[in-house]
Amino acid sequence: MTILVTGGAGFIGRWVVQKLLNQYDVIALDNLSNGQEKNIAPFIGKPNFQFIKADVLDKETLNKAFEDVDMCIHLAAQINVQESLDHPERAFENNVVGTCNVLEACRRTDAKLVLAGTCMVYDLALSRPINEKDSIKPRSPYAGSKAAAEEMTLSYYYGYNLPVTIVRPFNTYGPYQKSNMEGGVVNIFIKKYLDGEDILVFGDGEQTRDLLYVEDCADFIIKAAFCKDAVGEVINGGTGSDIRIKDLALLICNDPSRIKYIPHHHPQSEIRKLVCDYSKAERLLSWKPETSLKDGIKRTIDWMRS
Repeated sequence: MTILVTGGAGFIGRWVVQKLLNQYDVIALDNLSNGQEKNIAPFIGKPNFQFIKADVLDKETLNKAFEDVDMCIHLAAQINVQESLDHPERAFENNVVGTCNVLEACRRTDAKLVLAGTCMVYDLALSRPINEKDSIKPRSPYAGSKAAAEEMTLSYYYGYNLPVTIVRPFNTYGPYQKSNMEGGVVNIFIKKYLDGEDILVFGDGEQTRDLLYVEDCADFIIKAAFCKDAVGEVINGGTGSDIRIKDLALLICNDPSRIKYIPHHHPQSEIRKLVCDYSKAERLLSWKPETSLKDGIKRTIDWMRS
């Protein structure tokens, strides 16, 4: 079986590739705008691995890559909220047009598609975890373009009977994630902590996130990919518990004096509370997260130090 992973040199992508290589032939396709060749360096030379530097907007190269592909795990996307606010057309082109190109390639080759969505499409949660039936309210062109990509994907399931599954991982962190403003909050905070700098918290720090360790996220995506009962479904992946950003900063640095609060650069796109109801994933996929936040942070610190 041959599996194509778009965004395969990215943060989550390289973990998905690593786990798949134990059993399958894997093609990683990435334009390296966000992914990095060093992420997949350990796989180069393996007989069942191939890397193609290409963009999902390049239909000719994309279609060639799909020859003899049985499944596509589509992770390639424009993922930065602020960039999408500054340049909304890029979010649309990469996340909507790019996904449409992937869908057409899948339709041509009868390949199954697993689309990585995002928890950022959801409306504000109140006092309970978010489930897949909750309403969506995209607060940025990033979230809007990902929601549109999901709808396009489902249209191919209903309109063409293409086997598709949509996964919505919550905030993922861990080794190989960037630690600049293109990265996630955990890795950004850890980098500041290790460099002896103040940890900067946007707003009042009361906003919460459900933080999923990357290896658990990769397992979630792969289990969804191979579950027949997941075809045509949208499935959340998270831990079922959240933490305030101010408490996360304190957990990492253990020094309140090093935590500084600054104005939010896009308050209109902030979600105040994010916590995942992953009961559907547990029921359909027999999946649940294995890594505690404390252990995940320790693993990430050890990796960044090394």
